[in-house]
Amino acid sequence: MAALAWLLIPLVAAIAAGLWGSWANRTRKVRGDGPELDGYARFREAMERSHSGM
Repeated sequence: MAALAWLLIPLVAAIAAGLWGSWANRTRKVRGDGPELDGYARFREAMERSHSGM
């Protein structure tokens, strides 16, 4: 009976890992690159303004 318990531990762990993996890789709402590109454009404008005064 003890050997069966030791065999069940990895089985339960594998099932739990599979469930967690499927939850972690679920499809999420795709945001796109819009906000990142807008932020980069603002960064470039700010850098150009700071160097144009020299």
